[in-house]
Amino acid sequence: MHELIAAPFLEHHLLVRPGSGKAVRLPFDRYRALMGPEPDYVQGPRPSDGVPTWLVNVARRTWAVDLVGKALDEAVHVRLPSPLPYARASYELNLGCNYDCEHCYLGLKQFSGLEWLDRERLLRTIQAAGVLWLQLTGGEPMIDKLFPETYQMAHELGMLVEILTNGSRLATPKNLALLARRRPNRITISLYGATAESYDGLTRRKGAYRMFLKGLNAAHEADLPLDLALIITRHNAHEADGMRAFADRYGLPYREYTHMSPTIYGGAETLASQAPDHLGDREPFRGCNAGHTFFHVDPQGMASICKVGRDNAIPLMTEGVEGLAQLGGVADALMLRTGGCSGCRLSGTCRVCRPLAKVYQEAKAPLNRYCQHAQTRS
Repeated sequence: MHELIAAPFLEHHLLVRPGSGKAVRLPFDRYRALMGPEPDYVQGPRPSDGVPTWLVNVARRTWAVDLVGKALDEAVHVRLPSPLPYARASYELNLGCNYDCEHCYLGLKQFSGLEWLDRERLLRTIQAAGVLWLQLTGGEPMIDKLFPETYQMAHELGMLVEILTNGSRLATPKNLALLARRRPNRITISLYGATAESYDGLTRRKGAYRMFLKGLNAAHEADLPLDLALIITRHNAHEADGMRAFADRYGLPYREYTHMSPTIYGGAETLASQAPDHLGDREPFRGCNAGHTFFHVDPQGMASICKVGRDNAIPLMTEGVEGLAQLGGVADALMLRTGGCSGCRLSGTCRVCRPLAKVYQEAKAPLNRYCQHAQTRS
């Protein structure tokens, strides 16, 4: 099992370590040296190679890791260059979940996904696209029957893995042992309330808060890299300060989420869960890298520019990594302002991207949820 990963990243080359937020920029000649002489570099470092002194020093100084005496192929996983520009991706293992939150943008939460042989091929396709940071999400990814195998293979392929989870399965011995042995880059746990009453009420699952606490405490004691996503809705808005205090007690960083999106099927039923007093103005949208250096994959292997802009998705199981070359053009097309947004005089300071605005429009959401014209008309 590798200690470090050397990989291309956009216009640079990085040396990173699973489970650590630290990175070292590698000069190209040192990255190229780790690949080995042609044609041997195709297979990565050879077992007979020792770790060069400069790498021993960098690992000790940056991560307090001792590589002395290790074979190079045990110490570092060398990622080969990709013809594609992708650095990050997210993968929905399954839309199923053991909670039933009314604010969830997934709507139906259907349990369906790829079987192992197809999933293995999909992970190799994601790696071949150049992805270094991979987010595993759902639904609840850790209730997926193939979560351990999926996580382990992504780790073995030299990707830094982030998990988005409700935390209810973090204390499962098999999962905890796997994550302690092969450390994730980050585990982001959603927090749905500061008390069992609010938490269980929002998730519509009795005992959910107890499972969350058990998972959080187990992961915290295992010193896994954690942060919290504070989901603030009309059900728990009165506990917003308590949720922040909860994060502070654990010493965990957190982000707050108050704007709920319509479902991926165009349903507006999620919008009623929002807490009006907590809907502050979003920052103006200044563009993003969706479809250009980032992409999303759904449970059936359909690649889209992101979790919101799912139109014109690419079937990776039939088109493979070559199909991803189309996503840049798809992204540019989806960002064009059409329908009620074409010719808008406020588009230069619009606070949501065009795909998100389209989802709100299709759900017939109130204008003040996504458009500045609600203010100008009032």
